[in-house]
Amino acid sequence: MTCYWIDLAQRDLATMEKLFTMEEFTWSLFMGQLVLEKMLKALYAQNVDQSVPRIHDLARLAILAKIEVPEDELDNLDTISTFNMNARYPDEKLSFYKTCTPEYASQYFEIIGRLYLWMMSLINVT
Repeated sequence: MTCYWIDLAQRDLATMEKLFTMEEFTWSLFMGQLVLEKMLKALYAQNVDQSVPRIHDLARLAILAKIEVPEDELDNLDTISTFNMNARYPDEKLSFYKTCTPEYASQYFEIIGRLYLWMMSLINVT
């Protein structure tokens, strides 16, 4: 089951990168949230149980997956969790669109990439 989540995360990562290149920053960050969510679900499946929780809160998933996350990265996970809702719902979408300047998007694009690589390093490949 872990490989299932990793495969999905890798596909979403490629989509995130394409959207970023196209300067579709809100959707790129939305996909980035999905990448990390799927990586955390892979870690949950590896560390806890194959039946992963149907939640989207990244910090909560990290805790449930029993991985130690530095405090500053928990803050990043909290912020990135909001990308799921902000890109999806019309009343928040316009505000999020204005927030997603190239600088803001670049910052979180890099953070998501770093967190993805870190989470990959926690996966036990058998």
